Amino acid sequence: MNKKDIADIKKQFKVNNDLLKINDIFNVYIMKESSDIYHYESTPFEMLEQEQQDLFMANFKKVLTGQLDQKLFELKFKREVENSSQLILHQGILANDTKEWMSQMLQLVEKMLADKQYENDIVVTFIRGEYLKPTIRSNEESEESSRDKVYSHSFILCSINKTQDPKKELLFDYVEKEFKYHFVVDPVINLKAPVGGFLFPCFTDHAADVNRVLYSAGKAYELDYHFIENVLNAEEAMTAEDDKIIFEEIVKDVAGDQINTSTLANVYDEIQRVIEENEEPETPKIDYRDVANVLTSSGIQDIDKEKVESAFDKIIDDKSYEMKATSIVPKYSSKSIKIKTKVADIAVSPQELRYVRQVHIDGKLCLIIELEENTMIEGFEMLPEALFQKAEKDSE
Repeated sequence: MNKKDIADIKKQFKVNNDLLKINDIFNVYIMKESSDIYHYESTPFEMLEQEQQDLFMANFKKVLTGQLDQKLFELKFKREVENSSQLILHQGILANDTKEWMSQMLQLVEKMLADKQYENDIVVTFIRGEYLKPTIRSNEESEESSRDKVYSHSFILCSINKTQDPKKELLFDYVEKEFKYHFVVDPVINLKAPVGGFLFPCFTDHAADVNRVLYSAGKAYELDYHFIENVLNAEEAMTAEDDKIIFEEIVKDVAGDQINTSTLANVYDEIQRVIEENEEPETPKIDYRDVANVLTSSGIQDIDKEKVESAFDKIIDDKSYEMKATSIVPKYSSKSIKIKTKVADIAVSPQELRYVRQVHIDGKLCLIIELEENTMIEGFEMLPEALFQKAEKDSE
């Protein structure tokens, strides 16, 4: 799934939307002390009160919110796995009987509880529904409605939420004119910040892919690997940060630890060109051959495909591994390039890197930044050093 696919289904999660039908909602309460199922219940979603539906819809949107390869991950199911979650989920979608669907979802919950101790009581919520996508765009001039022909996609969405203790409060009773201690024993389910979840199957354009699942982490880069491997039975996820680190280590291995800023800027420019020239809907990926071409085009000497292939084997133990180009370029990974010194840390964009130089001046190692205009610090305009020295002499 790409950003557009996720956005398309995410925006459907609103009450009274004829393009989204949620059949059942199934809630399972898990106790932290024993990691046992304390209670579960299934309800037709339309039977919930309006306020409850609004709360859950907002919660489901949270599951589908975040950047790909940072918080959201399209994962491929492992093959030949005993008690496969892919099969359980697929059977769950096809189930005609609610009790049968509940039984299959409870199998997933049991897998969650195996060898896992939670810090809080948690509530696991499953919904199964149907997402309708018009085959044509709305056109006011056309007599045919965009709703006349639709693609129908069945899905299961899971949201995992932790509970928190209710607040102890002091209230004032206007009638009795006295202060009262107020304490509610019922735990509060925090639907505003799900700690995990998933959507099955994945959707690309108009097609469902039952071989993949969209996993949602609680926070960016904080993945629950137990859930990914043992519950979903999916292949290991690589984050955007992982790809960036792998790329940096491979470049160090084939080109050395030292590299000038203009060459490094060229490297990022070459990867940026790969991204911009990509005409496919999927994010462009680069393998060892692409990395060799990028480094050679950037001006780094003595680079060949065999050398880069060997670096892939050494760093990640997979010669055929492909990195997402958007994870490598700081602009697309939502991060600037960090220049670290003992005096100060500086962050610049890849485009600005070519204006940075490390030089020796009067026996001192200095960082020089080429500027197009005067620098402002806290509202003050910095004086050029030579002008500053002249101003001091004039005042004497």
